[in-house]
Order: sequence, then C-alpha cells, then structure tokens
Amino acid sequence: MMRTNRIEALQAALTAQGLDALLLLSPVNIRYAVRFFIMNGALVITPHRAALVTDSRYIEAAQEEVTDAEVLLATSEHPLASVVLELLTGCKTVGAEERSLPHADWTAWEGRLGQPLRPAETLLLDARAVKDAEELENITAAQRIAETALDEVLGLLHPGMTEREVAAELTYRMLRHGGEGNSFDPITVTGHKTSIPHAVPGDDVIERGDFVLMDFGCLRNGYCSDMTRTVAVGTPTDEMRRVYDIVFEAQAAGIAAARAGVTGAEIHNAAAKVIADAGYGHAFGHAFGHSLGLEIHETPGATPKNLEPMPVGAVISAEPGIYLPGKFGVRIEDMLCLTPDGNRNLTNAPKELIIL
Repeated sequence: MMRTNRIEALQAALTAQGLDALLLLSPVNIRYAVRFFIMNGALVITPHRAALVTDSRYIEAAQEEVTDAEVLLATSEHPLASVVLELLTGCKTVGAEERSLPHADWTAWEGRLGQPLRPAETLLLDARAVKDAEELENITAAQRIAETALDEVLGLLHPGMTEREVAAELTYRMLRHGGEGNSFDPITVTGHKTSIPHAVPGDDVIERGDFVLMDFGCLRNGYCSDMTRTVAVGTPTDEMRRVYDIVFEAQAAGIAAARAGVTGAEIHNAAAKVIADAGYGHAFGHAFGHSLGLEIHETPGATPKNLEPMPVGAVISAEPGIYLPGKFGVRIEDMLCLTPDGNRNLTNAPKELIIL
C-alpha cells in the first residue's frame, strides 16, 4: 500500500491559500499530518519545511516514528513557544486552527508573533474529509474488532442483565480483540430508554420482549469505528417489528442515494422520506449520518443542512432511527465510504432483526 505524504499535500494547500506557514497545535490535526500522537507539542509547516516540536515525554518515540517532519526538542531553557517562533521567523502570514485553538491561546500566539493569525483549519478539515487507503484500512480494522465483540455479546444478552453490564462486555471484548479503547462512550440501553437517541447506560435491566440498542465502536491506530444494532430479547410486538422494518428500509434508501457528488442533504432526505411516508416523520429528529475518522464526528455530514457535494473518499455513518417516547426506539447504523458511483459499506454485521 502506497503511503500518502500528508505534509506535502498540506504544503501545497497552504501555498495555494497564500500562507507562509501553518501552525498546528491540536493533537488530532498533528496526528493526521505526521501519524504520531502527542498531547503537548506543535507542528510548523512551511512550503519547504516541516518540524514537530515536543518535550522529553515524547521525543524518543517521535524520533523513531515520525518520518515526514523534523523532530525538535523543547526544554525549560528553550521552551516550545520559543522554538516555534524561531521556525516562524520571517513568516508574514501564519495560518492556525480557529476551531480547535482556545481563544486565549489564539490571542497569546498572536501576541508572541506580533501579528494576526489567519484562520486555516479548513485546510485540515478538507484534507481529513478524504480518507486515503491507510485510513480506510484502520477504520475497517476497528470495525471488524467491534463486530467480533458484538458477536460475542449477543450470546450473553439475557433478561436481568443491566445496561452497564452490556457496555462493559462490549468494551472489554473490543480491547481483548485489539481495540485501543472506545471511540466514544457506548450507548447500550433497553426498554423505553431506546427512544432516547443518546441515552446513558444505567442500572436498568433487560426484560423479556425488550429491544436492546447498542451504539458503540473502538479505535485502531487512532481511527474510529461506529455502528448501531437494535436487537430483541424475547418476542417483539407487531409495532416493534413494523418500526424496525421501516428503519431498515430507510437506511437502505439512504445508502442507495449515498455517493460522492451528491449533497449531504440529498442522502439524508432519501432516508427521511421513507420514514415520513410511513407516518413517523416526527420521530426522526437527527441527521442520517456524520463523517468519522480520527474523531467520531467529523465533516462533512449527511445532514439536511449540508448543501455541498460530498467528496470521494469520505466515510460517513448511515444511521436513521425512529424514536417513540415512553415506548421504544430503533436505530440501525453502518459506515460507508463514498465513491463516484456509489459507496462501499465497511460494515459486515447483519442488519435483519435479531431475536434472542
């Protein structure tokens, strides 16, 4: 697999924007650019140079792992800010991360530089929206781990099991099979709590005839997976089956519409129409999907407000749902990689209603 040089791509992008340099301080953006995670550091990119500045906690590992940038050590005698300022000497237009950088830090850096920073995080967001082969491999690997955990946990679900126990079992099994941690706190709920899209697992117990909704994922080399499955423990009611089938059809319609070049709104609306036509439009309040990668929520999204064409290589979730307060809810979620003529579903877990 050919390894993409992301530094070169960012150098070309900053030059096209008329910037002399790009200052990155966000751990996730630094990780994207140089494939190395640090909690404290800075990455300076100019048209002809890239340098990662970090401290003694990370320096040895960074020197071994980072190949696309110089690695420089910050010390108490030569602190990070002074190293960065030296790297930026002569740069008249410096771009920085207006979304990620706290306002106090933004103004502090402007004070150190003696000039305004230019908002430039869009360069990173646009680059991160298009996943390369290495990123797709990591996302898919994380998804396979999550699917293995789901297979095992389905054999454990039973009346009397608490929501917290379900979350704990999924987390343990994803770690056991190679996950680096949860990509977000698992949503594992049962009964009437399944009607709350982002409910928090508690001590509620599964009862016979309940739906159990499991929304979870793990990390692999820093990349997230995300999936939701709703299963029945015991025989579901006719209404539960009907709602499940509608969500299943809505997801299929959204997936059929999902491809690069169409807007996020078009993808969302294809799924939302199925739900609305079935009489449940009031019960679907969130978007069809969001992008994901190094973060669980990235841009662009398959949302009703996104009127921009989706790029080739974006990875989005496909997760319509119907939520009936006080009764139950259903959500089914896969991950799609968008292509010019459609998409590739990165999720292998079965979606037909499972009755345990």
